[in-house]
Amino acid sequence: MARIAGVDLPPNKRIEIGLTYIYGIGRPQSNSILRAAGVSADRKVRELNDDEVNKIRKVIEEQYRIEGDLRKEISFNIKRLMEIGAYRGLRHRRGLPVRGQRTHTNARTRKGPRRGAIAVRRKATSKT
Repeated sequence: MARIAGVDLPPNKRIEIGLTYIYGIGRPQSNSILRAAGVSADRKVRELNDDEVNKIRKVIEEQYRIEGDLRKEISFNIKRLMEIGAYRGLRHRRGLPVRGQRTHTNARTRKGPRRGAIAVRRKATSKT
């Protein structure tokens, strides 16, 4: 089983797909890493020998920011936007969409479940 950057790669998948299990690596970066390491993208993860895994690991460490470092950088960027009072920082603070999407309808992923206005009306009518 190949372990790169603290992530166990799935042994039955192609190495091209297996590398995408690492946070910060997608398909295009996966292909460029494999080209730089000189490993075929069609091979399964379990078919790789230690030398090939070490080549891939070396390319990733030298050229890419992944996993913990990338998560830390992203969170610092968001904190910086909030501290300087940028519009994007305010949207992050309020938990609303950041990239200009509409919020009158939709945006349920960021806003969470709808608050039930019906329940409020029932309470108001039952008091009188």
